[in-house]
Amino acid sequence: MSETNPIEQPVRDRALDLLKWLAVLSMVLDHLRYVGWHVDGLYVPGRFAFAWFCLAIAVNVGRGAARASQPRLDWKYLAWLAVFSVVAEFPYRLYMAEEVTTLNVLPTLALGLLVAQGAFSRSWPMRLSGVVALGIGVVFSAQLMFGAFGVLLPTACLLVLHRSLWLAVLPGVVCLLSNEWPKIIDGMLWGDPISIGALIACLLGPWLGIALLRWRPAFSVWPMRRWAYLIYPLHFLLLLVVRMVTV
Repeated sequence: MSETNPIEQPVRDRALDLLKWLAVLSMVLDHLRYVGWHVDGLYVPGRFAFAWFCLAIAVNVGRGAARASQPRLDWKYLAWLAVFSVVAEFPYRLYMAEEVTTLNVLPTLALGLLVAQGAFSRSWPMRLSGVVALGIGVVFSAQLMFGAFGVLLPTACLLVLHRSLWLAVLPGVVCLLSNEWPKIIDGMLWGDPISIGALIACLLGPWLGIALLRWRPAFSVWPMRRWAYLIYPLHFLLLLVVRMVTV
């Protein structure tokens, strides 16, 4: 008597889902600074958000490369980032108002995805797309949130993802360079505690994220699927309402 084996469903990586939720929390905390409250200290935990989103991209790129003998460009992933780059731009500009100097963060992440995929592919079209994406990141660095170094951060994370934790200093430095490092270092030299905290957060962010990914949470984590892209534009609108009500 034979048994039919059910099709195995992919097991969710609870540590990765937890990392994404913590990245969202860090992002929201960072953006609370623009509600109108005196919470400048939230700049420090806010430095974790971008590093952890880039690390999540690195994990997905690494898995795609490991599963396929000839990795291809992940058009679906790229398309979701591109679509919500457009969707989120108006809420972003509406909420940030006079603070806006760049596009929202999603174009940076989309370019970072292309660079990371190109860097770890043997396919010349993918390599070429990575080079073009990096070129766009360099040329339009001033218009991109976190600039050209932000475009490079997913690749830097992927380089050390499965290596010694000590090597996480590399993406840590890239993370620092992608932030306002001249202001951070200048403030640190003056003894500003927020600048000191921001410097530490930038350098340790990738290290903490990789350490979290190597942990196996014993508790369940709500899976963060494609609906989570909506969090980015919606949180700007929600915070805008909070500002209108409370300030």
